[in-house]
Amino acid sequence: MSNASIHLTVKFPPTILRLEEPERRHDTCIAFTVWGYPRPTLRWIHKGKELRQNEYVRTEMEVYEDYLEGCLAFTNPTHHNNGNYTLVATNSLGTATRTVYGHFLHSPPDDDESPTPPLSGTHQSDEDTFGVSIAVGLAGFACVLLLVLFILINKYGRRSKFGMKGPVAVISGEEDSASPLHHVNHGIISPCTLDAGPDAVVIGMTRIPVVENPQYFRHGHNCNKPTTYVQHVKRRDIVLKRELGEGAFGKVFLAECYNLSPTKDKMLVVVKTLKDPTLAARKDFQREAELLTNLQHEHIVKFYGVCVDGDPLIMVFEYMKHGDLNKFLRAHGPDAMILVDGQPLQSSGELGLSQMLHIATQIASGMVYLATQHFVHRDLATRNCLVGNGLLVKIGDFGMSRDIYSTDYYRVGGQTMLPIRWMTPESIMYRKFSTESDVWSFGVILWEIFTYGKQPWYQLSNNEVIECIMQGRVLERPRICPKEVYDIMLGCWQREPQQRLNIKDIQKILYAMGKATPVYLDILG
Repeated sequence: MSNASIHLTVKFPPTILRLEEPERRHDTCIAFTVWGYPRPTLRWIHKGKELRQNEYVRTEMEVYEDYLEGCLAFTNPTHHNNGNYTLVATNSLGTATRTVYGHFLHSPPDDDESPTPPLSGTHQSDEDTFGVSIAVGLAGFACVLLLVLFILINKYGRRSKFGMKGPVAVISGEEDSASPLHHVNHGIISPCTLDAGPDAVVIGMTRIPVVENPQYFRHGHNCNKPTTYVQHVKRRDIVLKRELGEGAFGKVFLAECYNLSPTKDKMLVVVKTLKDPTLAARKDFQREAELLTNLQHEHIVKFYGVCVDGDPLIMVFEYMKHGDLNKFLRAHGPDAMILVDGQPLQSSGELGLSQMLHIATQIASGMVYLATQHFVHRDLATRNCLVGNGLLVKIGDFGMSRDIYSTDYYRVGGQTMLPIRWMTPESIMYRKFSTESDVWSFGVILWEIFTYGKQPWYQLSNNEVIECIMQGRVLERPRICPKEVYDIMLGCWQREPQQRLNIKDIQKILYAMGKATPVYLDILG
């Protein structure tokens, strides 16, 4: 018996699997999926010419081994963007084209039309005389109307301003120099307040507008602020598989979700439920969904959307195969043991220095992004980071940590639970959190990584930990931790916030150290 294996690369010409018409929205896109190997190059043709892309019209896509998926994104498109859009996909084996029509706004009436040629003779003169008569009559009527309105405003309008009942339309003056206001039931409502639309979903007393296909809800009562679109997942598309944990807000499940990806019939997701039906909790749920929608980064756990058609309210997140980073570190440390048929067996291998630096660099990258978004996490720890295939690490918090890792938290009063082993002196004393307090927590994350997931200050009680931190004591250098990495930890643990290292500088140092470190075998295969 003998055997051999070869690597087979199948090349094939491009095929445009999907090209969808854009919806009429301020921010919209033409979604596409292109299949082909070698990877095709894409061009767009609009009105017979190659489309010149800019900040208002641009291609955004994800690149996979044998297909491309993305959007031709439009920001505030106008009638000038109307027309056919042809996608041309080309590789060495062929070319595929497909066209879709994009209609964004109706064209306004053309003000520059050439005037009608003048008529000759008596007929023209009669028409001119008749037109002048009509114009004079209208002008006279307008003058009389304005005079009447002026008298009415002087007589009643100013009194109404100080308490007279009934609606008053302000025509001129200092009362309102902005755009006209709509009057509804004796209440003045600005146009942006009416933005919810007839299909709004009511959560408590809060209306969340839902736009179907793609399913989004929109929030933003201030016309000057950008609108946030949160994808809406239908309840019938979510099939729960098993419970993963329970937090203060509700339960967390592993689930299958249909119609979430255009390339997959179904995919595994993690769903977070809201069990508290109070109005305040629902508003918090809404704010969190909007916030998570705006956080889009390769090292932040992907938020897919919400399900609000019924109770419980649900948030849908991506599924990370290897679970939270703390468990992963413990499973790949020197003391890790797993059971097979009831017998202890050593785990698949210890993490090497290069892998530890790779993990730390990815978390730092996610933190740099959070800092640019002016987002303070307040609970950064390995238990709130998740691990996927290929040692991919992302920051995320499903809110279960306070129950699964209850010993990591210090209960204050009734419900408040604080992760004091990861907190700064100013956070413990004054509940003051900032990007700098997140940097302190990152120093503790580094310590966790280089101890294979040990609990910080594991030999001390919570009260003793608070005392140590307030006295200025710091965690000792882990046995396998290089001095350069421990120096970063010490830079994170400076007592004064402004003296702590900047997260961008930390990321650069870790990245440089990772490139200089010998490469180890990937323990995940």
